Amino acid sequence: MLDQLGIDHQVCSIISSSLLAVCSTHVFVSIAWDCQEVVNIKNLMQIDAGLGQVVATDTSQIPYYLVGDEWIRLPGSLKHITVGPAGIWGINKADSIYKYVAGNWVQAAGLLKQLDAGGEQFIVGANVDDTPYCLTRSATVGYKGPGSPLPWTGLPGSVKYSSCGPFGCWAVNKNDDIYLMSLNQDCQNNGWRHIDGKLSMIEVATDGSVFGVNSAGQVYTRDGITASKPEGTGWSNVPMYMPMKHVTYDLGRLWVISNSGFTMVCTH
Repeated sequence: MLDQLGIDHQVCSIISSSLLAVCSTHVFVSIAWDCQEVVNIKNLMQIDAGLGQVVATDTSQIPYYLVGDEWIRLPGSLKHITVGPAGIWGINKADSIYKYVAGNWVQAAGLLKQLDAGGEQFIVGANVDDTPYCLTRSATVGYKGPGSPLPWTGLPGSVKYSSCGPFGCWAVNKNDDIYLMSLNQDCQNNGWRHIDGKLSMIEVATDGSVFGVNSAGQVYTRDGITASKPEGTGWSNVPMYMPMKHVTYDLGRLWVISNSGFTMVCTH
């Protein structure tokens, strides 16, 4: 299995103990998750999956949409892109916000550095000051252009990255602390609840699954999440053989981007 994923047995036997652990972990990856390199896309910076769709941006801020096995280049230049029940939205290098409408990007009011379309047709995001915001379902779905109202609702707390699913919204702050919030389509919330662990980014799938990456590039998933127990029961490591920087999950496929620019798709 090591050979199939490009790691030689003999090399593993002679490298340092710290890297040997990586090789040992790689065996576990092969058993628990079948990971394959995505060879037809290079240097992705960020990726998001939801409702059977996958979008991504590369280090040149080129946005892509996955059709079958082919990555279709979208118009414009974006540093962050998201897809979900709220549609396809993106942010450019100036933190300007856009919604993908009928094949074109339509600018929306406001400035955010990150946003997520995974909620029940509502949007969450954070600005450069780590102030979290929410856009209601009615405003999100109804938005067709600059003439439409766009009432962003400020949320409590301070977060650098947030993502929503059917059982709640998860977020991390500048200290990599993890939080969970119950948030409805009208942006009504009960505040953030602290969750154990440390992650530098976090993503919630359409089915409620939660995955994240910590500052060391390790991937984790939250166990035991249900509608009645949205906080789950604990974290489990998803072993990878190299440090990762970004992760997203949808329909049984885990997409991960390594620090070195490789994109992998894994199935359990």
